[in-house]
Amino acid sequence: MKVSIITVTYNSAATIADCIASVNEQTYPDIEHLVIDGASTDNTLEIIRNTPNRISQLVSEPDKGIYDAMNKGIRLATGDVIGILNSDDFYTSNDVITRIVSVFEKEPVDGVYGDICFVKPENLNKVVRYYSASWFRPALFRFGFMPPHPSVYIRRTCFQELGLYKEDYRIAADYELLIRFLKVNRLKTRYLNFCVVTMRTGGDSTKNLKSNWILNKEIVRGNRENGIYTNMFILMFKYVFKISGVLFPNRK
Repeated sequence: MKVSIITVTYNSAATIADCIASVNEQTYPDIEHLVIDGASTDNTLEIIRNTPNRISQLVSEPDKGIYDAMNKGIRLATGDVIGILNSDDFYTSNDVITRIVSVFEKEPVDGVYGDICFVKPENLNKVVRYYSASWFRPALFRFGFMPPHPSVYIRRTCFQELGLYKEDYRIAADYELLIRFLKVNRLKTRYLNFCVVTMRTGGDSTKNLKSNWILNKEIVRGNRENGIYTNMFILMFKYVFKISGVLFPNRK
């Protein structure tokens, strides 16, 4: 089973080496790493080329945003299973892909998802929030909950049949896609009880109040486009759990 890992970059010089190294160090042999760069103006490309890697394709050209770049990667991918690893994230251990493939080989599933943990950029060893997906159910989409996107791995045939990320979303196209895949089309998935990816805090979806507002508006839109009613008030429920994750960062 071949696994395609897609990494989207744009001026990612500060973090891309860690991301590439974590893919390179995976013990699973059949990995296709695709890096889709948005014509970076810093030394991202130089770092990519000078870091030991397992990159199958490197594309660098202007794009229409992160979801356009992800879709480019999916169209180029030839693996049986596809996952996204952001340029400022890295795998929590070197056997993550091996463990993911083991589930696909043993069970008739369309996708898997697990946990992620957040760390401060200045201290990658200190977990400040643990995001467990053990409680996730598709019915919770209307409350603003989703499996952590960086932990999600889905068969390539599902993208071919159900479509890609909607590029007119700014922040929450991943949310809409997972509603479409897991709730509307009821893909069979399996929860992985371990931390798949370590993420640095400070991503676009949570960096300020404006980003949170855009995120929640798009979550409402994604639900409604897929026949699920929600509103901004209902989405406030999720922040109770986010606060819990910060207060008890190591709780699973």
